[in-house]
Amino acid sequence: MSLPKLYLETTIPSYLAARRSRDLRLAADQETTEEWWETKRHEYELFTSEVVEVEAGEGDAVMAEARLRALDGIPRLPAQPEVDELIEHLLGSQIIPPNAAPDAAHIAFSAVHAMDFLLTWNCKHINNPHLVRRIERACAERGLTCPVICTPEELLPL
Repeated sequence: MSLPKLYLETTIPSYLAARRSRDLRLAADQETTEEWWETKRHEYELFTSEVVEVEAGEGDAVMAEARLRALDGIPRLPAQPEVDELIEHLLGSQIIPPNAAPDAAHIAFSAVHAMDFLLTWNCKHINNPHLVRRIERACAERGLTCPVICTPEELLPL
């Protein structure tokens, strides 16, 4: 039996590498991410993309190195014309705003490569209940199935 395929969006290595936040909600999300990483990630076939690698490598050099280290050994999904087409569709239809083009790329990479899950803490442009149905329709219009968009918390047992 094959494992479910899961795309790691940039917030996951970011939460893993970040110093513990003083904001209680964010600190709880960081802890949940660490718990999922330590106990559940092996239940999935993990993937990421060049977009995640670029985003993870930005900013403070020490923190960027820690984020990139978390991604070591995780295969990068290849760019394809269908990925670019879905990005353009998500941006052109204003589901995702132009200033959040990397977020559209995460959705596109995960849908085009038939991921089962897109794991993210980005609840503004990706895991947003006001956008998810529109994202799913945009994928379907391209003959694609949108992965389940979720947080690490949603993939932990009750």
